[in-house]
Amino acid sequence: MCHNCNYEQLLSEAKLNTTDNRMRVLEVIGNNSFPLSAREIFSTLERRSSINQVTVYRILDLLVDHGVVDRLSTGGRAFYYGIAPNRNHQPHPHFYCTHCGRMDCLGPESIGLDMEGLLKTFPGTIDKVEVRVDGICRNCVKE
Repeated sequence: MCHNCNYEQLLSEAKLNTTDNRMRVLEVIGNNSFPLSAREIFSTLERRSSINQVTVYRILDLLVDHGVVDRLSTGGRAFYYGIAPNRNHQPHPHFYCTHCGRMDCLGPESIGLDMEGLLKTFPGTIDKVEVRVDGICRNCVKE
């Protein structure tokens, strides 16, 4: 859960207008300690008040395109969404449970990535590095 983010400021810095629906989407994403699927975001929003599912997908695409939200791959067709790295959120890897489909955030220190070395040896421009560890979560192992 993020108590440090000012969602209006994140939208403003991304040169996006603040709308009620954008704020609601950001609050759902930011108020969770793990990334959520678009379906989970829509379901949470729908419980509070009516919103069109297409609207949620369009807002997510817009927020991703402007660097406010990260779209995280599961390795298949599904994606999860989390607040993009900013002054309150360091870049960090994720753990994806291949059994139940849950994605969790790992601490930034859990996997070392030498970005300086990567930047020196990679001949192009790097826009984003996404590190995902796949396996079976503790809850599924217990089953």
